[in-house]
Amino acid sequence: MELLNSSKRKSLLDPRTKLLLLTLVSVIVLGNAGGDAANEFRYVLNYLPLFLLLASRRIGKFLYGLILYTIGYALQLFLLPHVHGLVGYLVLAVAGILLRFLPGILTGMYVVSTTTVSEFVCAMERMHVSQKITIPLAVMFRFFPTVVEEAASINKAMSMRDIKFGGKKALKMIEYRLIPMMTCSVKIGQELSAASLTRGLGGPDKRTNICKIGFGWCDFLVFALLTGGLVFVILRAIGIL
Repeated sequence: MELLNSSKRKSLLDPRTKLLLLTLVSVIVLGNAGGDAANEFRYVLNYLPLFLLLASRRIGKFLYGLILYTIGYALQLFLLPHVHGLVGYLVLAVAGILLRFLPGILTGMYVVSTTTVSEFVCAMERMHVSQKITIPLAVMFRFFPTVVEEAASINKAMSMRDIKFGGKKALKMIEYRLIPMMTCSVKIGQELSAASLTRGLGGPDKRTNICKIGFGWCDFLVFALLTGGLVFVILRAIGIL
């Protein structure tokens, strides 16, 4: 069913462009590569996932990221200069976590929610990536959304039994939610691995794929933006700019 739908559904960016964006966000924003020379480019990478989420009509995720960005910058610009000591360290830690980790999380959410497994596998095959890497990543693409669905179901079941914050059995939240979540995660991983092998991902023959991927004008625009940003950071780091 997924293959049939993927031939009709074309996301805004090619999976290879999404992987490049995710890599740069992880290295430059989270890893702080480039130091002060990449400050301006880092702002671009911070907000680019938000625009992509908005363009793909993920309004809830867009608002979630926008609110957290606003809180992070507000803490950094308005509150941090006026607090000191332990409170200052706490504010710095919260702002740093929001502004360093959140761009990678939002980019990952965009990649996972807008890329089907068939599109991802097709992109990996066109890049001639080994199946030893493709199969685990393909399983991961279905693992996290499935785990989120299971967590929501567990939360609803526990709420019906009054196991929630403010309920009479609040202390049992960790036991009654964590253990089912761990059990479901192991089972989901095994089932998805078996499903990937059943689809022929581990076979010696070349796998056919009917989904359509390819670079469009949005991909070239993002590539130009990312390439220009990298060139700017390199020239600034070596002192030319």
